[in-house]
Amino acid sequence: MILMFKIGVMGGRETVMGFKALGLDTYPVDNAEEAKHVFREITREEKQYAIIYVEENLAEGLQAEIDRFKDVPTPAIILIPGRDGSMGLGLSALQDAVERAVGTNIL
Repeated sequence: MILMFKIGVMGGRETVMGFKALGLDTYPVDNAEEAKHVFREITREEKQYAIIYVEENLAEGLQAEIDRFKDVPTPAIILIPGRDGSMGLGLSALQDAVERAVGTNIL
């Protein structure tokens, strides 16, 4: 049996619509409470996402949920900037992951 993993994108409507044109599964959300509900739904095991992109401004309210996936291979939770630009959370998360993997911050 061949497993087909998917890629999902969760964020504001303006952020995710461009990804929809690329054929990715998109989840537009309007607020933190809706984001938490959608995130829990799309991270259920049967959804089989390899990567879930999350808009940075939503990640702050989802930190406990996101932290559950730090040490597992899938889904990889990757923070992306929203239409207002980067908040620096994606880079910070990348630096933390590299430091955990290598033992020191090489970035």
